[in-house]
This record gives sequence, C-alpha cells and structure tokens, in this order.
Amino acid sequence: MGNLLKVLKVLTRDIENYPHFFLDFENAQATEGERDVWNQVNAVLQDSESILFGLQAYKGAGQEIRDAIQNPNDHRLQERAWHSVCPLVIRLKKFYCFSIRLEEALKSLLESLTCPPYTPTQHLEKEQALAKQFAEILHFTLRFDELKMRIPAIQNDFSYYRRTISRNRINTMNLDNESEVNNEMANRMSLFYAEATPMLKTLSNATTNFVTENKTLPLENTTDCLSTMASVCKVMLETPEYSSRFSSEDTLLFCMRVMVGVIILYDHVHPNGAFNKSSKIDMKGCIKVLKDQPADTVEGLLNALKFTTKHLNDESTPKNIRTMLQ
Repeated sequence: MGNLLKVLKVLTRDIENYPHFFLDFENAQATEGERDVWNQVNAVLQDSESILFGLQAYKGAGQEIRDAIQNPNDHRLQERAWHSVCPLVIRLKKFYCFSIRLEEALKSLLESLTCPPYTPTQHLEKEQALAKQFAEILHFTLRFDELKMRIPAIQNDFSYYRRTISRNRINTMNLDNESEVNNEMANRMSLFYAEATPMLKTLSNATTNFVTENKTLPLENTTDCLSTMASVCKVMLETPEYSSRFSSEDTLLFCMRVMVGVIILYDHVHPNGAFNKSSKIDMKGCIKVLKDQPADTVEGLLNALKFTTKHLNDESTPKNIRTMLQ
C-alpha cells in the first residue's frame, strides 16, 4: 500500500509538472493587453520569410574565388571574384542584423511571459498570441540554422572577403562595399557565422542575458516558461485529441521545432540543464515523440538536441536519455 501511495504521489507531481492545454499556434489573435508587444515583435517576424528565402537562394562565389586564388596575378579574375563576393557579404550582413532584431524581440516576449503576478502556465494560456510569436521565433531559428549548416559557401565567401580586405589587395576595386561591412562589423559577423547554429546561439545568449540582467525576477519564472512550453508542445503532439485540431500537417513540424527550441534554451539557462532527473521537462517523452516521426523529418531536430545543448554529456544525465539520442 505504501509503494502504491508513493507511485500515485509521483504521478500526481508529474501531471502538475506537465501542463495539459491547447496552444493555438494556427489561429491565436492578440488581445488588447498583448497588442503593443505583439506589434513590436510582428515588425521583426514579418521579415523572417524573406530572410529564409535569401538564405535558400544563397549560391556562393566558389568558382570565382578559386579562379582568383589560382591566378593571383590576373587582375581581371581578382576583380571578378571581389564583385561576386561583395553582394553576398551584404546579404550575410542583412542576416546578421536580423539576428540582432530577433534577439530584442525575444527579450520583449520573455519580459511579457515571465512577469508577476501570473505563473508561466497562466501567461501562456492568457497570452496565446505572444506565445505563438515566441514559437514563431524558435521555428524560424531552427529553420535558418538547418539551412546554414548545408551551405559551406558562407564561410568560404566571408573568409575570402576578410582576407582580401586585410591584405589590401582591392586597390582600384569598388570600395563602397567595404564601407558597408567595415572591420568591426566583419569581426562580429565572423563570430556569428563561425557558430554551427548561429541563430540558436544568439537566442541562447539572449535568454541567458535576460536572466542575468533581471536579477529581481526569479530564475524559475524564465525556466518554468520554457519547460511549460516544451511540455505543452509534447502533449499536443502525442495527444490525438489535440493534434487533430491542427488544420495543417505543417503545424506538427512547427510544434516539434518549438519543443526542441525551448528545450535547448532551458538547457542553457537552467543551472542543472534539461536532462537532469530534477528537470521539469520530460526529456524521455519529448525524445520519444520525435522518434515516433519519420526519421528524415526529425533528423535535424535530434541532431540539435545532441550537438547544441549544454548538459547532455553531464554525469547527471541518465544513461537511457543519452542512449536514446545516440
């Protein structure tokens, strides 16, 4: 009888830890109280698709760069490579500047979704339009990083641009583009693109800074917001009653990306991470939800959990969790 009561107590605690409610990612509309923040964030999000389109269309200047390197004395080839790379670098600057805007948008949403007197669950239930925008930021972030990892030309083009400037070999070439991306900007962009997942790194840093800067706000307000979002996504994905309410199959993948995104943020912000037994995120359940999907659909998301989290390889991570992600 004692063991049964113990099990029931654990189950009750788990139910409390994993909220069950439907977050309407498809149709949530801003209320009057959400309007100001929603408008501010929407001004950023409305540019997200053009950013992704620009990244998808990125072809690189590999051939022009190779020709210039192989023929260092051919001024015509040097100039052709330079004029090919400069517009691409301006495009990379646009992506980088968007990451700064996205960082500010995320901070605004965190301020709204973590402030007293409401609990994170109450915030997410009452302010679904802001929760949807938070989800859209995470969805964009994982899509951007998945695309970026498949385009090695980005690093090659930018490296060539920086080498060309530093060696002062542009001579009579068009200098206008250098003024667009000066050395200071180039240094910041270089750090950004050196990351395997630059947008996710930006959001992780932004969330960590938000916690550090808001010393009067309990850490739990932020981590509970993230864990609640992860739990709600997991429940919606694994519960037919909820998932059947999505009008588009794309919303399922959207929900999966959001779940993985908030897990990664939680893992970076919480001192013990997302994989610890004390975590408020049911990591085993979340990974199972992903593994129940077609492998080609979730490979990038499982890799994100493997390679962009902070605490997966901690000794405190249960072996069965590590095994599931191998």
